[in-house]
Amino acid sequence: MVIKTIDAKTLKKMFLAGAASIEAQKEIINELNVFPVPDGDTGTNMTLTIMSAVKEVSILSDPSIEELAKAISGGSLRGARGNSGVILSQLFRGFCKEIKDYKEINVTIMTNAFQKAVETAYRAVMKPKEGTILTVARGGAERAAQLVSETDDLVYFSREVIAHMEVVLKNTPELLPVLKEAGVVDSGGQGLLEIVKGAYDALIGKDISLSSIEVSQTASTGAGKKDISTGDIKFGYCTEFIIMVEKEYNTKTEQEFKAYLESIGDSLVVVSDDDIVKVHVHTNDPGVVITRALTYGSLTKLKIDNMREEHNERVIMNAEKVAEVQKTQEKKEAENKPRKKSGFIAVSMGDGLDEIFTGLGVDHIIKGGQTMNPSTEDMLNAIANVNADHIFILPNNGNIILAADQAKQLTEDKNVIVVPSKTVPQGITAVINFIYDKSPEENATRMSEEMRKVKSGQVTYAVRDTSLDGKEIKQGNIMGIGDKTILSVGSDIKNTTIELIKCLADGESELISLYYGEEVSEDEANELADQVMELYPQLDVEVHYGGQPIYYYVLSVE
Repeated sequence: MVIKTIDAKTLKKMFLAGAASIEAQKEIINELNVFPVPDGDTGTNMTLTIMSAVKEVSILSDPSIEELAKAISGGSLRGARGNSGVILSQLFRGFCKEIKDYKEINVTIMTNAFQKAVETAYRAVMKPKEGTILTVARGGAERAAQLVSETDDLVYFSREVIAHMEVVLKNTPELLPVLKEAGVVDSGGQGLLEIVKGAYDALIGKDISLSSIEVSQTASTGAGKKDISTGDIKFGYCTEFIIMVEKEYNTKTEQEFKAYLESIGDSLVVVSDDDIVKVHVHTNDPGVVITRALTYGSLTKLKIDNMREEHNERVIMNAEKVAEVQKTQEKKEAENKPRKKSGFIAVSMGDGLDEIFTGLGVDHIIKGGQTMNPSTEDMLNAIANVNADHIFILPNNGNIILAADQAKQLTEDKNVIVVPSKTVPQGITAVINFIYDKSPEENATRMSEEMRKVKSGQVTYAVRDTSLDGKEIKQGNIMGIGDKTILSVGSDIKNTTIELIKCLADGESELISLYYGEEVSEDEANELADQVMELYPQLDVEVHYGGQPIYYYVLSVE
């Protein structure tokens, strides 16, 4: 088979097939992450990023390459999550910028697009690290440059580029020692390869099932239709969606929500997973369900099926209008507030931590953090809801900084300043050190300098066996994680936390702050604090309720 040009129709199929490929492999990609922590990972972040673009592409019935490029670039930029997702969105951005002016793509244009993609992605990262997705992407672009003068056959060209990317991926452990010790290749590079391989399969005409991304797009909740009897339909609309929780949502709230849904429907499944709530219900009034769900946060991956095959399109349209009205209302409320000189946005991962940030004057809390990296669009929505000339964003996680930077670049009407806090304690310290009569530039410098003095730690459990920095870690072990690596490993939460503190505290330390999570009681936290005070009687020890999931403790030593 020889193919010399790709038109818009084929390009759309290739992009969707690439998305389906990484969606199908995302859990395998997640398993490649070096840190065996139970939270949002590379495969998840890259999949959510590309699915944001899939949503834009899917609504185009017969697009030109220019329209496709705009949808892919814009959708992935807004939906980018985590460092891997942001880098992927920048690869798409550069690629699409190169192809948008053509009606067909040949080997030369494809080669130039690969080169532009790599250049754009490298520019987006302040300190590019080799042995990552960037290295794999560059390897593909370099092989393309070698082939462009040898062939005009896109099939041969693509096959050779993929083969070289596989070689580069296998070599990533030689470039990053941490990968070699853990016995894995780079997860971001693996994700990129899955996308490219899926696109190649569509190019050569392989029969690709897109059901996985159709399900992902429309909120597969784990409540598959096969398990639900529709023989005697009492409620006509199968309604599914995911709530990105932004307001208080605890056990009591969930019980009240379930009771409400049971009163107006059946076949109910509500699954809470950190700051995400997956909902499936059969009802005769999806609009009412959606309106109630919007009181807890924003909705994504909405799907409404008319099981009686009536008025489906009108219901979906009404549901989208409800969501749009909610978003518009929030923006109007923000605009009606008095304009401030400075405003603050913080990413937080627990209701106790939310209260701490709010008490310190933070205007808008984005739910997320380590357990679910918020997207660039989440950042943009938050910026729109803060009526201030200068807005400081505290990502509070190293994997969220790039998304915040991307939101800054996409904002034109406000001065957005990203304070690169990598942990919640750093973010708290940054806010505390803000001085209102100083300039934004002076404050940004001061906040960044002061937060760097904070040593942070997190305590959680291992989800798989691995080896890291000379430590053998078994599934189920408790891990104490410092700012850069795992510092303590054990079978007991309290003792592992104390060992972590011993690694962080030194002769210059003055204060230890403990933020206990939702799985730790106040008594347990106070008992730990008492033991820490016995070890360090010269230091102040503070205990705060954090309410964060997955992490038993978040702590700081200053």
